[in-house]
This record gives sequence, C-alpha cells and structure tokens, in this order.
Amino acid sequence: MKERKQQVDRRNFIKSGGRWMAVVGLGSAAVGLCARSRMAKSGTITVWQIDPTKCIGCGNCTRFCVQNTSAVKCFHNHRMCGYCKLCTGFFDPNPIETENGAENQICPTAAIRRRFIEDPHFEYVIDADLCIGCGKCVEGCTSFGNGSLFLQIDQSLCKQCNQCAIEPNCPSHAIHRRPAGSPYCLKSDS
Repeated sequence: MKERKQQVDRRNFIKSGGRWMAVVGLGSAAVGLCARSRMAKSGTITVWQIDPTKCIGCGNCTRFCVQNTSAVKCFHNHRMCGYCKLCTGFFDPNPIETENGAENQICPTAAIRRRFIEDPHFEYVIDADLCIGCGKCVEGCTSFGNGSLFLQIDQSLCKQCNQCAIEPNCPSHAIHRRPAGSPYCLKSDS
C-alpha cells in the first residue's frame, strides 16, 4: 500500500512539474513574441552595439558578457590610425623598450599584432580569436593616441539577449540598440 502511494505521489509530482514547465515555456515564448512583434511594428529590427564615442574601455564587457569569451572585440579603424612607432594601444605607456615582447605589450592576450611598414610606421592588426574585449588597448589609444582602436560587439558572436548583460553595467552608457541593417558604428560615423 505504501509503495502504491509513493508511485501516485511521483506521478502527481511529474504531472504538476510538467504543467509548470509548460507554463514557464509559454510565458517565455510570449515575451519573445511580444518583443519581436514590437520590433516588427516599428519596422526596425535592432541589435546591441557599443557607441565608441562613449566607451571608456573599463573592462566590464569582459566581465559581464554571457558568452564564455566576450562577444565584444577590439576593432581598428585603419583610416584613423597614425601607424605610430610607439602606439599606446599596443605598448604600455611607459615601455621598457619598443620591442614586441610581452612585457612591453598592453594586451593581456597578445591579440594585437604589430608589423613594420617603413620607418617610423607600423601597422597594428587585431586577432579577434585572441581578443577578450578587456578594453586596455582602447583606453591606451584613447588616452594618448587618436582613438583608432575601439570596442564593438561582434554580431557573429552575440546572442542578442533580450536584455544585454553588459548594458546595465556600462558606466558610460555606451551600449545601446542599433538597426540590424547597420550593426557597426565606427568612431567616424557615430
């Protein structure tokens, strides 16, 4: 008799658990449909993006992004770059010397590659696979350089969460929604 009662209790538990799961699932679907419906009515589908004119390179993009490795990556506007020998987005502002050694670089993952062009010019290229979106290069480039390095949310990596986990933690309010048709904003067109 006791065994029969345990089976009934398990069945009821599973039935009620299934009902609650269905309710939660329907609620989530309704929220998603409402958001899509609102975007469809406005005629604009939007994506999360960083306004590079407001970004201060604080590092919160690395800490708060829901991805294991942040969807935020450093981008480089080569048209703005001065191709400097001493780039403060690449080097520590007080480097021991201007050599490519890790002890002189500001990027903790060596995601910025430096290539000699001609004296005194160097090209700086971002390896997106190594970039973690920490913003150290952006801070250096903005503080001492012309700001050609800036952070953007890589749309191929972003989950487009209904509420971006980084946005409420951005001290400069640089993260906002942008039309999906033009998801990236360069410093020059912000």
